[in-house]
Amino acid sequence: MQLTAMPKKFARLTKTKKISLGMVAAGAAVMAGTVVSAPAASAATPAQPGGSVHNWINQSLEVMRAKGIPGSYDGIYRNLMRESSGNPNAINNWDSNAAKGIPSKGLLQVIDPTFKTYHVSGTSQNIYDPVANITAACNYAAHRYGSIDNVNSAY
Repeated sequence: MQLTAMPKKFARLTKTKKISLGMVAAGAAVMAGTVVSAPAASAATPAQPGGSVHNWINQSLEVMRAKGIPGSYDGIYRNLMRESSGNPNAINNWDSNAAKGIPSKGLLQVIDPTFKTYHVSGTSQNIYDPVANITAACNYAAHRYGSIDNVNSAY
């Protein structure tokens, strides 16, 4: 669906409503099988061919178990779908972090300083790498909330 084809009513919506509608459309596109790319994420290394949310979560869980980081498939999946709709190249260029110059990136919408601090050895240094992003975010959530399973909103 092209935004130019939207009714005139859409043009009068507030920025927040437009963003919410855009996020719904992006989520629907991902669920339909197409990956919605973030324009600013073009410098990122794209997810590896054949990758899937299911595989990325399971690979992260293997690393997490080896490193003693708590978390479950369901907790990761719930947060990942809320944060990025499964798009490993997602980037948030409009929230307070973005306004400070540190936008949230990747599947679990991690900012660069958090990724660097909670990066888990043995995973990629690339914040857009799905396994590295999930594992670092879960490591952060474990330190801050006890587990990614305890996170039920933006964190």
